[in-house]
Amino acid sequence: MIIDFHTHVFPAKIAPATIAKLEGLANIKAFTDGTIQGLLACMERSSVDISVVLPVVTRPAQFQTINENAVKLNEEYAGKIISFGGIHPDSADGTTEYKSQLRQIKDMGLKGIKLHPDYQDTFFNDIKYKRIVSYATELDLIISVHAGYDIGISNPVHCTPEMSLEVLNEVNPSKLVLAHTGGFEEWDDVEKYLVGKDVYFDLSYSLGIIKQEQLLRIIEKHGAEKILFATDSPWGSQTSNVSMFTTFPIYPDDKEKILHQNAQKLLGI
Repeated sequence: MIIDFHTHVFPAKIAPATIAKLEGLANIKAFTDGTIQGLLACMERSSVDISVVLPVVTRPAQFQTINENAVKLNEEYAGKIISFGGIHPDSADGTTEYKSQLRQIKDMGLKGIKLHPDYQDTFFNDIKYKRIVSYATELDLIISVHAGYDIGISNPVHCTPEMSLEVLNEVNPSKLVLAHTGGFEEWDDVEKYLVGKDVYFDLSYSLGIIKQEQLLRIIEKHGAEKILFATDSPWGSQTSNVSMFTTFPIYPDDKEKILHQNAQKLLGI
């Protein structure tokens, strides 16, 4: 079994323009057309059984639409797609609105939330994120966070390993997932500050980019039970990522943990 813990899709009516815009910003080519149908077709080709979809709320006004769409994806593609919800940090700007929004996400049956500090223009150690992470943890929601450099957005990096460590120390979340192996292109600091801490790393947009010896070291020292297979589709190829990881030189038992067992435990499936 294979679970891809980090994918993105867009509604069909905006997918072409969204993909074109993001391709231009990042100077990369997408591996699907960005639609749910494109993802499902890729999953079939790649032998991926389940994909976790991570929507990003880039403006507070998008909250309702994005989360309602997540529910529809889960209902229509049950057994293949698990979409998280999303929330914007400005919902936690000195108010309690973020609590009602997180309760709504929980009541909708969504298993987690996606935060993207770069797209949401907020540093991850900001009190607004700490409040969201704290209450989401209280509600037993999974919290997936873009970590490290984003190739489509110029500096500053809004979620560095040091910021993540601050959140871990102050909030103590139980289900925090740092994308891109803890921090894209900040892997030396991931080893310095985060390896061995009580936090998950997903492998999205990392395989084939991070040096193999460093990734092997991170997996060994952090523990295979806290690593999640992920691709960042459509920006990472599910086909090539599955191929790279299935031949990765780690113990078969650890490979099974990373490919699906850790995700199943985290998702409760």
